[in-house]
Amino acid sequence: MNRELLINRTINNISLLPDWRLKEISDYVDFLLKTHDDKKITEGIMKLTSKSKSFDFLNQEEDIYDESDLIEKF
Repeated sequence: MNRELLINRTINNISLLPDWRLKEISDYVDFLLKTHDDKKITEGIMKLTSKSKSFDFLNQEEDIYDESDLIEKF
């Protein structure tokens, strides 16, 4: 089913609903848009941080602790 057909079908179905349901649909669509935007923002942040060189200095640090320092091993 293509996008335009799906949108038209959804609009037709919404027009058949009682008024009190329209608020619920509007709230749900707002929620979907917000989660979609949040996901895009999170993906953008992850991409930026993965390319960042901010913590590269940690790769040059020697390990202070190793496995022999553990009291208990799980």
